[in-house]
Amino acid sequence: MTTRKAVLVLNGPNLNLLGRREPAVYGAHTLDHVRGLCMDTCAQHGFDLDFRQSNHEGVLIDALHEAGVAQAEGRLAGVVLNAGAHTHTSLALRDAIAGARVRTIELHITNVHAREDFRHHSWIAPVAEGVIAGFGIRGYALAIAALAA
Repeated sequence: MTTRKAVLVLNGPNLNLLGRREPAVYGAHTLDHVRGLCMDTCAQHGFDLDFRQSNHEGVLIDALHEAGVAQAEGRLAGVVLNAGAHTHTSLALRDAIAGARVRTIELHITNVHAREDFRHHSWIAPVAEGVIAGFGIRGYALAIAALAA
């Protein structure tokens, strides 16, 4: 019996506030909208969805470690990671991705390169398979499709 692989969509700090936090920047869609989009996109590609959000760096690191094991066991296609502000600050997340050897797509709802200078640097990009930025929540669907390709 073959088990379907899952995609882990991992959302970092403040993404629980989507739809309320700076809608002119991040849009009116909520995290529930994102979950629905990811569920539909995963179904189209034959994946199960594991969707999580945490405001705590350690919880995100633990999830990446678990993802590395699941990928090694053939249960996971990869991770879509919207690390929020941790993208620009967290060597620990970068090291978790590299250490777990988990296939990761870095995702940003906004075009971080058109925003404040501090958002231009990512600690995650060098260990990610790719980076998707600036397509709103559609970026999640693009990232899942990239994992399927």
